[in-house]
Amino acid sequence: MAETITFRPDEDARRALAALTADGTAVSAVVRSALVEAARRAARERLHAEAADLAADQADRAEAAQVLRDMETLRAW
Repeated sequence: MAETITFRPDEDARRALAALTADGTAVSAVVRSALVEAARRAARERLHAEAADLAADQADRAEAAQVLRDMETLRAW
């Protein structure tokens, strides 16, 4: 079921909406698109931060290297 959301745009948001709706795109479509893109960007940023944390974790890197060394013996000749 659709939900109605109300917000009070500031001057920057008004200008952005004007620019994004100048081609006739509905405000609701612009807002939906912006929300989805913001959620994707936030997810990417979380993943990048997690990857950076893992890359900086020396103990994790040492363990991964050991696993790779252990698996080397399983490789086909």
